[in-house]
Amino acid sequence: MSFMNVTDADGRRIPRRQLALRYLLLLAVLALTVGPFVWQLSTSLKGPHEDIYSSPPTFLPSDPTFGNYTRVAHTIPVWDYALNSLKVAGTNVLTNCVGAALAGYALARMRYRGRRAATLAFVLAMLVPVEGIIIAQFTTMRELGLNNTLIAVLLPGCIGAMNVLLMRNAFLNLPHEVEEAAFVDGANAWQRFLRIALPSVKGTLAVVAIFSFMGAWDDFLWPLIVLSDPQNFTLTIGLNYLHGTFANDERLVAAGTIIAVLPLIILFACLQRFFFRGVGEGAVKG
Repeated sequence: MSFMNVTDADGRRIPRRQLALRYLLLLAVLALTVGPFVWQLSTSLKGPHEDIYSSPPTFLPSDPTFGNYTRVAHTIPVWDYALNSLKVAGTNVLTNCVGAALAGYALARMRYRGRRAATLAFVLAMLVPVEGIIIAQFTTMRELGLNNTLIAVLLPGCIGAMNVLLMRNAFLNLPHEVEEAAFVDGANAWQRFLRIALPSVKGTLAVVAIFSFMGAWDDFLWPLIVLSDPQNFTLTIGLNYLHGTFANDERLVAAGTIIAVLPLIILFACLQRFFFRGVGEGAVKG
């Protein structure tokens, strides 16, 4: 299809002026979203003798080097911090996928007294700001003797209200006829959940996994409050040393930022085909 004959979803031809405006808006959004990351990546690859404040800015380093990444590892134990973050984020993904799927299925497909009240409780939980309950969370962790542990970092976000509601809506979109047929064939609730409902919501599970990983990996405030031993620091807390002590060395800060962002890019690259698939698949086919 040529640039002159682009049509919309209804098959109508889009005028050239309107099409050009759409592309300009897309390019502007792309520059605003991807531009800062490209700048950080370029800065992290520039050597100490290359000007990073040139005007107009240069995105391609004249002599690329990975020395800044080596300096980050020599300045702070960045790989230990990354391993701590990976433990928290990986466990957070597991608990959210399992817990949100079970809770969402119970809210969407099972009949019991108080189901609407339980759904309302999850909605209200989303409206409470984290800053309003963070003192109560800290007190709870202290009473449980979990302060300064990775478990304390994990527990408050192990099952998110938003993820439960996402899974509930995904299960609600599944046709009841398929599950009723399985019930007639003698399948119990666990079998209907594992064999019928869960395979049909892989797209939403991927969304939950990505959001859970991003939330745990990028979290800064809660680990800063509950952790005091540098051995247990997550990556976001450890990289704060670069901003505080080496604020004038932008190359070092940029390298640390890229190290923190890279796992998120890898995760999305692995799950993006499920992320965009949606919830209408699996048992709904055919």
